[in-house]
Amino acid sequence: MYRGGLASSRAQARQFVCHGLLTVNGRKVDIPSFTTKVGDVISVRQSRREMEHFKIVKEGVNRVIPKWLTTNAADLSTTVNALPQRDDIDLTLQENMIVEFYSR
Repeated sequence: MYRGGLASSRAQARQFVCHGLLTVNGRKVDIPSFTTKVGDVISVRQSRREMEHFKIVKEGVNRVIPKWLTTNAADLSTTVNALPQRDDIDLTLQENMIVEFYSR
């Protein structure tokens, strides 16, 4: 939800998921660690689309959406086009430092 622009923060996205506002491929999801696959469609449940937050999102997503996702603001849905690659991650981290830390 956060990366697709349907939530303004990661905490808000997690709360939306926990409260059951989401569907993945038409099935209700309330587990924040739910794993999506390529081709999955994440959308807001029909009964929750009239919430004030989602009315603002329908007017237009004001965030940069990663290239591996496609968001339809009018439909309040996000489609997973591909799995993110290393270049798509916007965090600066050194994987070798993580491996060294956990190899002790």
